[in-house]
Amino acid sequence: MTIHFFKYQGTANDFVMVDDRARTFPAADHALVNRLCDRRRGIGADGLILLREAPGYDFEMVYFNADGHLGSMCGNGGRCTVAFAQQLGVIGEQARFLAADGPHEASIDEAGQVRLRMMDVEGQQEWPEGVFLNTGSPHVVSFLPPGTLAGYDVYGRGRAVRYGDAFRERGGTNVNFVEAPAAVGQPWQVRTYERGVENETHSCGTGVTAVALAAARRGAQSPVPLRTPGGELSVSFVAHADGSFTEVYLSGPAEYVFAGHLNL
Repeated sequence: MTIHFFKYQGTANDFVMVDDRARTFPAADHALVNRLCDRRRGIGADGLILLREAPGYDFEMVYFNADGHLGSMCGNGGRCTVAFAQQLGVIGEQARFLAADGPHEASIDEAGQVRLRMMDVEGQQEWPEGVFLNTGSPHVVSFLPPGTLAGYDVYGRGRAVRYGDAFRERGGTNVNFVEAPAAVGQPWQVRTYERGVENETHSCGTGVTAVALAAARRGAQSPVPLRTPGGELSVSFVAHADGSFTEVYLSGPAEYVFAGHLNL
């Protein structure tokens, strides 16, 4: 079997993309997906995404974590899938597609910036580990003292929270460590431990979305600029008195890297 794949990245959060409108990709083969994402034995990526047809939508995004199993919503992956769909000629500048957490809308401009509407968020829960909320994927947001994020043990602490008793029954959680800006208008600094990758990634779209909404409780105003190790993103929203958020948008770059064929 020969797989024609594309590689995309959004703020260094990278994905193997496959046009699976013919539904020929062996999606049930978790070991294959894991191998394709392996950076030493495969193509290398934080996840794999299938673009499929879906009645009533421009396309469906089917996202797999690097461990080979189906994942929840991926914000950067969604933005990259929009750019991929445009490259394939499936969409123009606007898209309406289906993902694991339901329908999404998006637009892409001439500079390759993708603005993706995320799900509405009902509220946040305070835990000893930090603020917990679901932005299409579950996230803990932990705010750190100034000057500590750069040297923080994101892998060790993130893994401990991800597998901790508080979140085990929820299937685990992603964990974001955050440093507030020194001045208004500067970006919030974010590093993320991602479940499914089981390591720190250079960026996480649902993660920075969770950070922006949690930061709103601490005075952040929409749109919130955020900086990850892989680059800068922006999150806008409408905050409501009951603690919910609507019209949540994640914006940032989505770039084609390369394409190729792999014989299995």
